[in-house]
Amino acid sequence: MKSDLLRFQDWTDPVPPADREVVALLPDETEDQPPVLFVPGLGHGAWAFAEHWLGHAASRGFPAHAVTPRAGGDLRAQVHDVVQVAASLPRQAVLVGHGVGALVVARALGRYPARAAVLVAPVLDGWAALGATLRSNPFGTLPALFGGRLRLSARQLFASELPAEEVAAYLERIDARPRAELISRSPLPEPVGAPPTLVVGSPDDRIVRRAPLDRAAARYGGAPLLFPGMGHDLMLESGWAEPIDAILDWLGKQLPSRDH
Repeated sequence: MKSDLLRFQDWTDPVPPADREVVALLPDETEDQPPVLFVPGLGHGAWAFAEHWLGHAASRGFPAHAVTPRAGGDLRAQVHDVVQVAASLPRQAVLVGHGVGALVVARALGRYPARAAVLVAPVLDGWAALGATLRSNPFGTLPALFGGRLRLSARQLFASELPAEEVAAYLERIDARPRAELISRSPLPEPVGAPPTLVVGSPDDRIVRRAPLDRAAARYGGAPLLFPGMGHDLMLESGWAEPIDAILDWLGKQLPSRDH
């Protein structure tokens, strides 16, 4: 019934078209790997993956793409954008979402038959993430409860010692403005085609704590792959290569029978 209602809403109240920023890096040599579509979290854009992960994925033979959510778009519009971009790729894609982008991916899986999915530091439980954010950064979080900007701190996003100028540049680019729907706790759809799904995170994340990570992984039939000593923004940490290598290694084990 939920799927029918969603389709009816899409038909009667379609998501309006919008320009989508998609950044892509392709391998130097053509290999038999599926494209990977990265979906950034709240306040982040494709740039967050273009810093390190896009190039690294391409260097390992994966066509790598990252989409920036439409400005001001609600959750339904962001899911629509991800599905549309994934459907436009020449082959069935792997979806990788970070933070709230993982929530977008989890909902997109109900409409798009992904080859596989990876949820990185997933904000699937908005109430738990809000509580953790309030505890670790109350003054930066309170304005967001009244429609203002969520001012994330370096301590929330990074656990390693990044150069101060690098941290400042990242924080300047992040424009996080949460929407009430992110804490609705509405049920997630069942993924189309039951793609293999990996949950990745850190026990030292100050936004997505260990218990929500465990719950997210259990929902998809596994345990989280953990990277101690890292913060919420794993793709921007000084040790960024470790999680993306682990993700690509996992994909190599999950997908060989159909691509080789």
